[in-house]
Amino acid sequence: MSVVRSPLPEEHLKVVADALQGALVDLVDLHLVGKQIHWTVVGPRFRTIHLQLDEVVATTRDHADTVAERASALGVAPDGRAQTVAATSGVDTVKDGWTDDTQAIRTLVDALGAVIARMRERIRATDEPDPVTQDILIEVTRDLEKHHWMFQAENGGHRA
Repeated sequence: MSVVRSPLPEEHLKVVADALQGALVDLVDLHLVGKQIHWTVVGPRFRTIHLQLDEVVATTRDHADTVAERASALGVAPDGRAQTVAATSGVDTVKDGWTDDTQAIRTLVDALGAVIARMRERIRATDEPDPVTQDILIEVTRDLEKHHWMFQAENGGHRA
C-alpha cells in the first residue's frame, strides 16, 4: 500500500529508493557508532573527542531525518529499524568496552570513510534519475567529509 505517489518514473524510483535506503541505514549506524564511542572513549583527549562526537551524532541524526523524509515524499517507506540497520549497514561494528582515544579516532575515520565512499556512489547513481535526491546526498557527503577531515586532523601525530 502506497499512499504517496512519486513523480519519478518507476525505473528511476527504484534507483533513488535504494540510494535513500542505503544512506538512511549508514547514517543511523554512524549515529550509533558515534554515540557508543562517545560513551566509552578514554584517554588524554577524552573531552575533545567526546565533544567532537556530539557534533557527528547531531549531523547524522539530522541528515537521517532528511533522507527518510525524502524517501517518504517519493512514496517509499523508509526503514530505520534496528534489525534492518544491523543487517544492511556498511559500517564496521564497534568493539565493546572502553575505547582508547587514538583508537576512537581511527574507528571514526574508518567509519566515516566507508560511508563517504558509499555516499559518493549514491551521488553518481542518482544524477540522472533524481537531481533533488542527489542534492541531498551531496549535502550529507559534504558534512561527513568535514567530520572525516577533523578527525584525521585530531589524530595529527598519531597514525590513523
